[in-house]
Amino acid sequence: MIEIRFLVFVYINPTKYNLIYTLPSHHMNFSKRIIKSPKIYFFDTGLLCFLLRIRNPQDILTHNMRGSIFESFIISEIYKTFTHAGEIPPLYFWRDKTGHEVDLIIEASEKLIPIEIKSGETISSSFLNNLKYYMSLKGNNTSAGSLVYGGNKHYQRERITIKTWFQCS
Repeated sequence: MIEIRFLVFVYINPTKYNLIYTLPSHHMNFSKRIIKSPKIYFFDTGLLCFLLRIRNPQDILTHNMRGSIFESFIISEIYKTFTHAGEIPPLYFWRDKTGHEVDLIIEASEKLIPIEIKSGETISSSFLNNLKYYMSLKGNNTSAGSLVYGGNKHYQRERITIKTWFQCS
């Protein structure tokens, strides 16, 4: 019963109580049609896990929403870093009509920083595909990107900085 009342409460006005936030799409389209619908994230991934009925840490390792939960955690930590510094978070995502997507774009002055987020503990070359695609688009002057992942090694691969999850904020 508590769960149902909470969901009704959240449904009525979730952003007023800082439970969720929307990440707008970045509108620079580089001659491609882009998707403009915002993405929704939870600030509190513990609450998110509770609502998904994840009751212990082992459950999340095989849960089909693991990647989305991890992405929500990383983006919320970056969001909080900006707000705690007294700044409006210049955070976006980018997706085109063919399905290419960059999980997070940070707008820093005239520069765009694309970030891909993966929950895996080891790096697969496919993790870098969307970043490489985004950086190669005609009209895009982004020279480097980042990958945040669930592992524990920090290194550089081509023009992409690979960071551990605990280095993201």
